[in-house]
Amino acid sequence: MMPTPELRFLMIVEHPGIAAFVAAHGVDRLFVDLEVMGKADRQGHLDTVQSVLRSADITPLREAAPDANLLVRINPLHQGSGNEIDEVLARGADAVMLPMFHDTDTLSRFFDLLGGRAEAVPLFETVGAVDALPEMIGKVPLTDLHIGLNDLHLERGDPMMFTPLAEGVLEEAAAALRGAGIPFGLGGVARAGEGAVPPELVLGEHVRLGSTAAILSRTFHRRAPDPETLQRTMDFPAEIAKLRRIYHDFVGHPGQLEENRKLFRARVAALG
Repeated sequence: MMPTPELRFLMIVEHPGIAAFVAAHGVDRLFVDLEVMGKADRQGHLDTVQSVLRSADITPLREAAPDANLLVRINPLHQGSGNEIDEVLARGADAVMLPMFHDTDTLSRFFDLLGGRAEAVPLFETVGAVDALPEMIGKVPLTDLHIGLNDLHLERGDPMMFTPLAEGVLEEAAAALRGAGIPFGLGGVARAGEGAVPPELVLGEHVRLGSTAAILSRTFHRRAPDPETLQRTMDFPAEIAKLRRIYHDFVGHPGQLEENRKLFRARVAALG
């Protein structure tokens, strides 16, 4: 019998106290975002989170949650990527994420620079990368990855973040990953019952496609500036548990997944 898939949660953290709290209450991977190159140009017109962290900020986060899995997103591949990777590893990164690549050659150079010193978690968020993903399997040593919907929908000129998912853009890539047994995550989720497209619809698509990870969106934690505010304004463990229940209620129910897919696509179409 195949084991029941578990939904892993990633959360972007900046405050050491928050990092320690969420790592102890349901977050599987702390996410430190150092990406700045080109991001303002791509997303400056949107209400998205822009990183203000530098590599030195990894150290207090690592010290606050020494046993947590720490993922660091670096800048897109550039001349200084080797030094950037060396520094984030020296400061305690367990995994490194490369954003905004378009082809196999670029991703291969990233793997070469990382040299097996930490897990590589490529972020497939461009049209070229998603289209090439099935062919990359076997050419690069993929062990985990994330598919980003925000920049993907911007490049495609879609009306909203979930449009690529609703229009079937990820079907071939997800099927190839399932066939190869490579775990992957997909986009982000809000709190149960919230968001233009709520988790009650989104997580069904995760299960249908085979995604086993999601980023907790900024609306999930309301950008709480410190752990005291986070605990005062929400029951963090309870909200995590709600999302896990929603995900698990879809597992093993193909008819329910197909019905959910229709509802998901209708909601996205109505918003577009």
